[in-house]
Amino acid sequence: MTVDLGDPLVIGGGAAALVMLVLIVLVAVLTARLGDMARGQAHLAGTLGALRDQQRAGDAQVGDALGASAEKTAQALGDLQRRLATIDAAQTKIEALSADVLGLQDILTNKQTRGAFGEIQLRDIVERALPPDGFTWQATLSNGRRADCLIHMPDPPGPLVIDAKFPLESYEALIADPKDARAVTGFRAAIRTHVRAIAAKYILPGETAEGACMFLPSEAIHAELHANHAEVVREAFGLRVWIVSPTTTMATLNTLRAILKDHRMREQAGAIRAALAALHRDVELIVERAGKLETHFDQARRDVEGITTAAERAGKRADRLDAFDFAEEPAPAPPRLAPVIRRG
Repeated sequence: MTVDLGDPLVIGGGAAALVMLVLIVLVAVLTARLGDMARGQAHLAGTLGALRDQQRAGDAQVGDALGASAEKTAQALGDLQRRLATIDAAQTKIEALSADVLGLQDILTNKQTRGAFGEIQLRDIVERALPPDGFTWQATLSNGRRADCLIHMPDPPGPLVIDAKFPLESYEALIADPKDARAVTGFRAAIRTHVRAIAAKYILPGETAEGACMFLPSEAIHAELHANHAEVVREAFGLRVWIVSPTTTMATLNTLRAILKDHRMREQAGAIRAALAALHRDVELIVERAGKLETHFDQARRDVEGITTAAERAGKRADRLDAFDFAEEPAPAPPRLAPVIRRG
């Protein structure tokens, strides 16, 4: 069969076939492209899912990190708050201590309150070292003077006075400028004046001891005196005024306590001897009565032995009578009496 290529039907059929082929090719291409797009979309969806998982993990890590950071921050703030509270408490104590120091300064700059301060310190030392009946506070002497502390010592040496006042102003001036000649002279003059006043007020022949003590509640003043002002200490010794610090006061009071104890033991020696004599008489009486009781026991023992002998003899006689033996027995010897022992 011959095909006429110039025939319109043939040309139309070929064009239709070509169009169909093109459409088929386009459909195939589109189908392939849609498959690629579907695979790409699935891959993109997987990638997005992985990104979401990573984001969730990242969010969890960030949340944990933020939580840990917040906890550490809260702990640090708590520690800071506690430290601030400690600093506030220390500041309060420092302020209270400053007030106490100012109060102590006011006490030490006032003569009356300074004397009371020295007396309080002396009271604490004396009450620790001596028995309650070994001292008196603010005792009035025959000259009308009132002693801060009077130690009841036996005669000799007699009652001992301890004065608790001390000149602080001159010492403060000396400490402020140790090289100032006027401060040195003023300090020595103040000590000398106070020593002479103690010797005149509290050393009374026939009433108090031949010496008195000047109590210094500061070891620094005591050390300053003995280190750099030996002539003042020698002058005080000459006037029989003993300058004592808290440490030397305790040592002195311990010695006085031993003296008081020895004196009280001597006072009780007569009573002790009388008690020992009475005890000796009681022991002698017990020995005498024990001797008499021993004599009675010895006599009772002998009586029991005699009763036993008589019982045995009576038993023998009963046996002979039972055997119709009437032979006479020798007369029994009379029992010996136990000698009476007399104890002086």
